[in-house]
This record gives sequence, structure tokens and C-alpha cells, in this order.
Amino acid sequence: MALKSTGTLTEKQKSIRNGIILGLAFMAALLGFLIHIPLESTAINGASLSFEAQAAMGILLFALILWMTEAVPFHITGILAVILLALFKVDTFKSIISVGFGNHIVVFFIGVLILSSFITHSGLGKRISVFLLSKTGNRSSMIILGFLLAGTILSMWLTNMAVAAMLMPLGRAVLEEEGVKPLKSNFGKALMIAICWGSIIGGIATPSGAGPNPLAIGFLKEMAGVEVNFLDWMMYGVPSAIFLLFPVWGVLLLFFKPEMKYLKKSKEDLKREFAELPPMNREEKVTLVIFLLTVFLWVTSPILEKIIGISIPISMPVLLTGSLFFFPGLSTIPWKKVEEEINWSGILLVLTGISVGMMLYSTGAANWLSVLLLGGLGSFHPLIQVFLVVLIVSFLKIAFSSNTVTATIIIPIMIALAQNIGIPPLTIAMPAALTTSMAFILVTSSPTNVIPYSAGYFSIKDMAVAGVFITIIASVIVSLVIFGVGSLVGLY
Repeated sequence: MALKSTGTLTEKQKSIRNGIILGLAFMAALLGFLIHIPLESTAINGASLSFEAQAAMGILLFALILWMTEAVPFHITGILAVILLALFKVDTFKSIISVGFGNHIVVFFIGVLILSSFITHSGLGKRISVFLLSKTGNRSSMIILGFLLAGTILSMWLTNMAVAAMLMPLGRAVLEEEGVKPLKSNFGKALMIAICWGSIIGGIATPSGAGPNPLAIGFLKEMAGVEVNFLDWMMYGVPSAIFLLFPVWGVLLLFFKPEMKYLKKSKEDLKREFAELPPMNREEKVTLVIFLLTVFLWVTSPILEKIIGISIPISMPVLLTGSLFFFPGLSTIPWKKVEEEINWSGILLVLTGISVGMMLYSTGAANWLSVLLLGGLGSFHPLIQVFLVVLIVSFLKIAFSSNTVTATIIIPIMIALAQNIGIPPLTIAMPAALTTSMAFILVTSSPTNVIPYSAGYFSIKDMAVAGVFITIIASVIVSLVIFGVGSLVGLY
């Protein structure tokens, strides 16, 4: 292969070289795992090299090869080494992560942000949005439903903020083409609030949908010893999101009945806009495959755990697939661009939130507050318990300016209360966990709401008045869903 005149390798040559180095590094790690030297042969002055230690040495060699050659970015090498330590059964993934990061939920959050960044930068997110809108037709009511649906589907897998940032320009473009005036158009109000609420609805469906979700999962594990995997959460979250979608749409049309029945654009125009998008480029295809692989690993983790004999927490699949983007020849989006999209302040909030929540629990403060505020909850029927928890947490969000802060304060209290009144922690902690992200009332309760609000088409009062109404409806729906599903699986 020819070299450039500068003597440097071409991008293709670099990819081939780095791919070969990566393959050799994996072989080195595999040899350390597969070739077991008898313990008596490794003994030196009473110290011997266990099989786990031999596997760890192979992984160290793997990391050294990649760090010295820079075949993949330094930090991605570190992530891969951690995953290999778990796969080769040197220790559990959670134990390995806790040594360096403190809590595996932090790396889950990082992994989701990496995946979210690639979906945004590759153009895949916009393509999905335009496709969904091309199916709605040109009725103003159906356009509102289309934005609700797009927000819900996307925010199941991406951060709520990323979804709102993706949909807001599309919504504003529709409104500008229609010539509607900010704050004076019901259609403008409904469309922009639909972007807020669609993102919120999807956020409760899966652990990756919103920041408080993995935080709640972490608290349940650490405080109550209750393991909630990806599928466990979806069992409650997905039905809740589905049953919320149409009532939310109805409330938007009730409070903000569009002043026009049809858009100026025809149904055919909307379909043509999607048809005129260029074919999926390689970046989008790679992102789509890795995204689908992530979802597959999340959903099948309980089965895979039995097959390979290791624990697979929700953080492990997304950290693995997030690393794949940086394998030689897969993606052209550099780490520096991805790094700009990672919400480091959000990560710090999760880290500090875990610390504060654990201290609330370990010092007994959560137990005291639970008795003070909700001591009488145990005398009610389980369905009423669930409804009261959902309703109380929904309105407490008015006082707390962050979903994560809400989870930090509320979940430890709910776990302590459950233990205090002698009921399974999941019975009231799960309703509280789903509700911490349901910021329907105040714009300031979530950055997800602030992004569409910044377009200027609705006021704080517009969202608050309709938000109180939908919060009461949502409390009933989510309570019935959780109690119904929980009854089927023997929780209630």
C-alpha cells in the first residue's frame, strides 16, 4: 500500500494496522485466560499466581499493547480491560467498577450518554423523527401526536434532554412554516409542550430513559438487596408510557385546541420530505447496529447470565457497545466530539446523589422521615398505597428543581418506609422511582422542559395549568398499571 508523501499512513492503512493490533491484544488476553499454569509451578517464596491472577496478567498485557500503540483511545482501552476482567471471571463487574468509580450506575450513565451522542451526530435520530412525522399526515392534531410519539420512542433509549434538543428545531420549523405567532397560537403551545411531555413519558419506560432511573435501581440494590434488571423495569415502565400517551394527547387538545385543522403542507409533502432524505450513510448504519445490539444485550441479560455464568448489571452492556464505536474502521466520529455531548455536571450530580442518598439511609434519617411523613401508609390497601406514593411524589417535584434530586431524597425514604411497615421495598419504591421523572407541571423541574420553552411558544402558566390536570390523570394511570403488573407477578 502506498504511503502519503508526508510519510504518514492513510486513514485506511491506520484502520487496518489498528485492527491487527487490537486482534493481537485480544489474543494476549485470551491466552492468559485459557492457558492455566499449575499453581505449584508459579510458586515463588510461598507466593503463587492463581488462575484469576493469570487472567488478570493477560488483560494487563492486552491493555499495555493498546496503550503503547494507541490502536484505540486510552480511556476505551481501560473500559475494555474492565469488561474483560468481568468476562474472564477475575471478579464481578460491580466489584471491579466499585474499586475505581465507586458505583456502577455512574458508568451506566456515561455509556448511555456516549450512545446518545452517536445517535445524534450520525443523523440517525433525526431520520427516525422525520420518518415518524411522515406517517402522521397533515392534520394538526395528528402532528401533535406524532411529536408525542417521536419523543416517547426516542427518550426510551436516549437522554430526555437530547430528545428535546433534537425535536425542538423540527417543531419550530413546522410552526414557522405555518406562520403562527409565539404565545398566541394554541397549535404552537400544544406542539412545544408535546415535545416536553413526550420526552418525559418515554423517560419512565426504561432504565436508560432518565437519570433518576438507574439511581433508583442502585438504591434498591444497595439498601434493600433488590436486583432490578432492564427487563424488570420495562415490565412496569413500558405499559405506563403506552397508557399515558393518548390521555396526554387528549389533554393537550383539550387545553390548546389548534386554531387550524390542517397544515399548509399536504400529507404528500410530509412523505416527500422523508423520501428525499439521502440514503442511510455508513455512520448511521453502524450506529443503528450498535444501538440494536445494546438493546438486545439489555433485554437478554438474564438469559446471558445463565449461559456465561457471570452477573451482567445494566451498566455492562452499554459500556461494552459504547466502546465498539471506537474500534478501528467502525466510526469516524472522534472522541472529542462525543466528549462535548457528555453531561459531566449530570454525572457529578448522580455521584453526589448516591452519596447523599446512602447517608440518608445509613444514618437513619430516611427511616425517621418516612415515619414522620408517611407512617400511616401501611394501613391502606396496596392500590391506595401505590396511588398515594405516585401522587405525593408527583407534587413534591414542584418543590425539587431536579429529577435526580427528587430520586436522591425520595427513594431512600420509600425503602426505609417499606422496611419499617413490613412490606417488600419494591411495592412503593417502584411507583416512586417511575414518578421522579414525571415533571409535567413546572418548566424549571427539568432541563428537558426548558429546551422547548426557550423557543418562546408557551408560557410557564400554560404548562403548569395543563400539567396539574395531567399529573392527576397520570397518577391514576401509573398506579393502576403498576398495581396490575405487580399483582400478576406476585408483588401485591
